Amino acid sequence: MSTTTELLQHGAELFPGEVVTTAHVRHLDLPLQAGKLALITLDNGFDHTKPTTFGPGSLLKLSAALDQVEAEAAEGRIVGAAITGKPFIFAVGADLKGVELLKEHADALAIGKGGHEVFKRIAALPVPTFAFYNGAAMGGGVEVGLHATYRTVSSGVPAFSLPEVFLGLVPGWGGCSILPNLIGPSKAIKVIIENSMNQNKQLKGKDVFELGIADAIFEPADFLEQSLLWAAKVLKGDVVVEREEIDRGKAWDDAVAWGRLVADAKVHGAAPAAYKALDIIARVKDADLQAGFDAEDAALADLIMSGELRSGIYAFNLVQRRAKRPVGAPDKSLARPVSKVGVVGAGLMASQLALLFARRLEVPVVLTDIDQARVDKGVGYVHAEIDKLLSKGRIGKDKANRLKGLVSGSLDKAAAFGDADFVIEAVFEEMGVKQTVFADLENVVSPTCVLATNTSSLSVTEMASKLKHPERVVGFHFFNPVAILPLLEIVRGDETDDASLATAFAVSKKLKKTSVLCKDAPAFVVNRILTRFMGEIQGIIDEGTPIADVEKAVEPLGLPMSPIVLLELVGPAIALHVSETLRGAFPERFTVSENLGKVVKAGKRGFYTWVDGQQVLDPEVLELLTFGDTVLTAEQVRARALEAVAQEIGLMLEEGVVAEAQDIDLCMITGAGWPFHLGGITPYLDREGVSERVNGKPFLAPGVASVPA
Repeated sequence: MSTTTELLQHGAELFPGEVVTTAHVRHLDLPLQAGKLALITLDNGFDHTKPTTFGPGSLLKLSAALDQVEAEAAEGRIVGAAITGKPFIFAVGADLKGVELLKEHADALAIGKGGHEVFKRIAALPVPTFAFYNGAAMGGGVEVGLHATYRTVSSGVPAFSLPEVFLGLVPGWGGCSILPNLIGPSKAIKVIIENSMNQNKQLKGKDVFELGIADAIFEPADFLEQSLLWAAKVLKGDVVVEREEIDRGKAWDDAVAWGRLVADAKVHGAAPAAYKALDIIARVKDADLQAGFDAEDAALADLIMSGELRSGIYAFNLVQRRAKRPVGAPDKSLARPVSKVGVVGAGLMASQLALLFARRLEVPVVLTDIDQARVDKGVGYVHAEIDKLLSKGRIGKDKANRLKGLVSGSLDKAAAFGDADFVIEAVFEEMGVKQTVFADLENVVSPTCVLATNTSSLSVTEMASKLKHPERVVGFHFFNPVAILPLLEIVRGDETDDASLATAFAVSKKLKKTSVLCKDAPAFVVNRILTRFMGEIQGIIDEGTPIADVEKAVEPLGLPMSPIVLLELVGPAIALHVSETLRGAFPERFTVSENLGKVVKAGKRGFYTWVDGQQVLDPEVLELLTFGDTVLTAEQVRARALEAVAQEIGLMLEEGVVAEAQDIDLCMITGAGWPFHLGGITPYLDREGVSERVNGKPFLAPGVASVPA
């Protein structure tokens, strides 16, 4: 059996590019004459913008520091040991760049075992140990602290989580085993499963303390001093840490069963990580931590060698890296400053946009509409939303007053927009209406003002075609709800110039949106793919497969909601309009459902209604619909829908709608909530063989979102 050092040295050879985290040991005289403490500080030598991580080289450094501390403890030179991080960062877990490089199951197993063997040494020290969570802590950063005897946390910690399940892993360095034994299985499952699967929800310092993960909480200003004083009191016996007794009976089993329900609701069994984590939690009910650690090692190795994890890491890299450097965006130096924004329209979408622009850009925002009542309603909505932010403590009173002062309305477009640098229209989705709006705007705005359209499917080029200066028009397509969904499809018309496009990207960055450059093609990216997908689903239903059977058939995709619920969220009228637009462009592939048309004509919001708190198919809607007698199996439903999507994506890439398949996935993850664990859509289509079957080749090269050959 290889030693821990040999395992980690081999790992370091596999990952020569690791940014190594050092473990500095210094000695402090504790307050109250409690004795000398060895303090290990994790630091990779960079500031907080490059968070501290654990790769094999970093684990070797920590192990060497523990050699020293262990010897000092054995000699009686220290009374305790503690671990903390550099300013603002405790540690954010395993270095995923190293995980991506692993090609062998044995190497993956070694990484799991290596981490465990090093972290276990903290618990095995012959003196009490402390973790001082001074800043952001995630994954292995949380776990290294769980091995300590006691923990403190700063109230200023902005992010604390075990995000592994979100990525397609399990907390594999003690998280699944120690946490439920520390705070109970229900709370542990909330952190490991529920928060992770809820878009990687983060805990704040206060939450960490209230859950019982930390034994004490202190303010950031003197966090280390207060933690050292508290540690001294613990060591002297002045403070006794009491923890809740864990119920190891039926309550433990019930918590695990509840966790499985949470996982089923999110991924319907389509991703293994959550279930493996729950199996480990079930296993450590009797507090046998070593059995849990062994199970963590096995689960970690299996998942590291799975396509799901590689897809999860691929998705993580898309939203963390590619999103920050949009492919094809012009040089940012070409962007013009934006000191005032105009919004044409004052309906719900326009009002949401006005609120976003005011909050993020903090410049004057003016709404216009066809009458004063509409304008007043739009401005009133924005002011009411600002009041809600104030009441929730998200902003202060001065900020609320300032933001409200920035948002106004006017019927006079010349007065409203004459000095605006960026004007966006959010009016009725009809080409003639939008062309008229832009013609009116061109007469009143400055020569350098960018004219943006929030169209979801219409041609930006055609919209600008009747203007004297079509080069200033750009597509700026948001997704609903505007405040939540990150994606912004930025569309370059045939005449759009680099300065207007660069300004659009600069504005998007200030809005904190994920921007993807799109060619001016019908419905751009997300709506085109979803409409093709939904068109097949609707067609299958119309032909005779029962709605409930169709919904069940696509459950294994792990979509955030069923297609029929999505239809209701989008709105049947909008879905119908987009499908009509796409049928006009591509009549050989896109259809318009007569049944959907009937739903829209009847003014119905969707196919479902609520009865006694239960969502059921609306009998009034079912009365409107006509069905054929062709019933497909679940496999046939999935195959037909996915093959249609694979074909459409292949054609979009041939047309150059976006630069690469990666941009398709980035759009689907951030604009449609397509499952992160699938890596978006193309890795899944590749992994299931659909891409090869439909297009004769995969979308992605081997190793991009899969295990390297």
